[in-house]
Amino acid sequence: MKLSPLFSCLLAATLLAASPARADDITPSKGQTLYLPIYSHLWHGDLKSDGMPFKSLVSALVSVRNTDLKTPIRVTSARYYDTNGKLLQEFVPTPKTIPAMGTHELYVERKESAGGSGANFVVQWESAASANPPVVEALHADIQGNRTITFLTWGRPIRSEK
Repeated sequence: MKLSPLFSCLLAATLLAASPARADDITPSKGQTLYLPIYSHLWHGDLKSDGMPFKSLVSALVSVRNTDLKTPIRVTSARYYDTNGKLLQEFVPTPKTIPAMGTHELYVERKESAGGSGANFVVQWESAASANPPVVEALHADIQGNRTITFLTWGRPIRSEK
């Protein structure tokens, strides 16, 4: 399949701008607080007569992947916030152990629009022994007929107020 030059440039720029942390940034830890951007909808296109752009709803599959070959980790919290910083839901009401090389998934339905374009998760994890930090990412999607929107966002460590 041959891509148009404009599409190829846009794709390359998007991948470079949104790339996750490099593999040499891994520092073993006994826990972290991670921030993960989430979009429950996207604004796009030209402004309509009401002064607003078009809005497309998207679902989000959040994946917490334990990258340690030997050590399990525990996700202690996954709080979902809206664009204004209001807590909407705790997705992990009781700690969830993820075995070595295992994955825990959370799902935000397409019909959930309360989060907005600036929604986010704050994910906290811990481990009894130092472990590789998990890879935390969200796959956003809206697949309808011949139109498909898919993109990823990646979690990044933030300072915790514990």
